[in-house]
Amino acid sequence: MSELTRSQSIFVRHEFAIRRLHSLLGIVPLGLYMCIHLTTNASLLNGTETFQRAVYYIHSLGAALPLVEWGGIFLPLLFHAILGVWIIKTGKSNLGSYRFTGNKRYTWQRWTGLLAFVFLMFHVLHLHGWFHFGPWLAVMKPLGFANFYPYNAASSLAMAMDEWAWGLFWPAFYLIGVWATVFHLANGLWTAGITWGLWISPAAQERATKVCVAFGVLLTVIGTAAWWAAVAPGPAEIAKARETENEMYEAALKTGLVYDMPEKRYEAEEGTEAETDGVETIIIEETIIVEPASEDSEEEAETETEPSEPAS
Repeated sequence: MSELTRSQSIFVRHEFAIRRLHSLLGIVPLGLYMCIHLTTNASLLNGTETFQRAVYYIHSLGAALPLVEWGGIFLPLLFHAILGVWIIKTGKSNLGSYRFTGNKRYTWQRWTGLLAFVFLMFHVLHLHGWFHFGPWLAVMKPLGFANFYPYNAASSLAMAMDEWAWGLFWPAFYLIGVWATVFHLANGLWTAGITWGLWISPAAQERATKVCVAFGVLLTVIGTAAWWAAVAPGPAEIAKARETENEMYEAALKTGLVYDMPEKRYEAEEGTEAETDGVETIIIEETIIVEPASEDSEEEAETETEPSEPAS
């Protein structure tokens, strides 16, 4: 028996703890972060100022922000996704354990998990480029990735959604991705309750189903609102948002709300070209204006030019 135990994989030997950690990370921090993220993006419907102010508060963490992102978001996401893929590959049929409706939810949970993982990976690549590394970004940006600039949040987000396939690809991709992720979280709450023994009886599961459905519907509305706020602005709205963002940046810089980090502004991409434009606009050409002379001036000029008669 001990030989068999030693030959088993780490997952099999620690399946109880790993599955619960997988379930817990899907709710905290990932599920909690998704709720905050979608709500923050939906605040764009209230105006550029509201959304930009929220982004400023996030990026006011400065050097601590990458630690929060990797420790609280990216690493838990990778663990949850990789383990989820392993569970899908090694999972057994649940036809004998679940009713028909429950079995469909079991299947949808796994398919939406795969969709959510693909969506989130491309979402981070599309807006942030995965890595903030100069040579890497120099390759990604011409391909249409790494398009989000935190200090020009609303305008750069809207511009990013207008890339590829006449502005149709990313809006469709994001809408499907958001809906799949919301379903995965809402249904995952229900399955997590069973994993943790919170609702075991049929009556408790029925109550939990109602709560999870209500939560899923609410988050779907918020997520769809966030999606619409990103894809709806046209060129005029984007230009107006850019002006507002630049005004807010100057004020935030003076008050210490943000750090002076040009790479987080859209204008930083224009670089020398923007500086050249600025120089050209302040060049003043010297112009000589010739006014017509008055009659008195003409008479004086004639008198001065007449040759004097020689003295006798």
